[in-house]
Amino acid sequence: MHTSNYWTGHFKANSWQKRVNWDLKPNINREELNATLPSLQAWQLGETSEGLHLIAASTKYAQKIGDPEYIDAVKLFIKEEQKHGNNLGRYLDMIGKPRIKQNWGDSLFRKVRYFNTSMELWTLAVIIVESTAQIFYQSLKDATGCELLKEICTDILVDESYHITFQTERLAILFDGKNNFSKGWRRIVYKCFFYATSLLVWHAHKHVFMAGGNTFDTYQNKMKLKYLKTVKKLTYPTSMQLTHS
Repeated sequence: MHTSNYWTGHFKANSWQKRVNWDLKPNINREELNATLPSLQAWQLGETSEGLHLIAASTKYAQKIGDPEYIDAVKLFIKEEQKHGNNLGRYLDMIGKPRIKQNWGDSLFRKVRYFNTSMELWTLAVIIVESTAQIFYQSLKDATGCELLKEICTDILVDESYHITFQTERLAILFDGKNNFSKGWRRIVYKCFFYATSLLVWHAHKHVFMAGGNTFDTYQNKMKLKYLKTVKKLTYPTSMQLTHS
């Protein structure tokens, strides 16, 4: 388990990493563009959130537990997500395609965020979205021959791996602070929320997932593996995992 100070150090160091060669020329073809553009635009929009509600929730939480450094870590996490949005936006500009201002999936998520002040729900939601993002960006990378877009996806995938660890560690702390009754019903709610959200993401971006070589079954299997490595791992002791596997 890492401290908030560790994570601020990680995000600051990672901000200096330059993994995208912007001297490359985009060479995405028409077929690839038709399969990926709507989702590329939607994820670009989603990655540009200012994160004000998340900052508010993390500030309230950090003050409660006496860990002001956690606020800085969350702000740096948001800044890294915004970098993803900026890179995707820059790519869209280079290929002459517009950055959209509204998308039903993004609008739904923003409405949920607006009313959410719980650090626990925030953390769970981010774990799920980041898990689907890993599959999405790998699919996008596999769906195109454009080297520049591949590098953008690789950069995001590297970041997302750490993001999931950052959020999973926090959810473990939050979950461990609950009594046994609360843990019992949370296990059910977490699982239902995880798989329901993953279905929404498949529905919204199945063309990219399929273009990257995924069927619905393979996507579900990948999400199941991510559930086992994140939410289930932290909510079930080893003995209980064996019983419920």
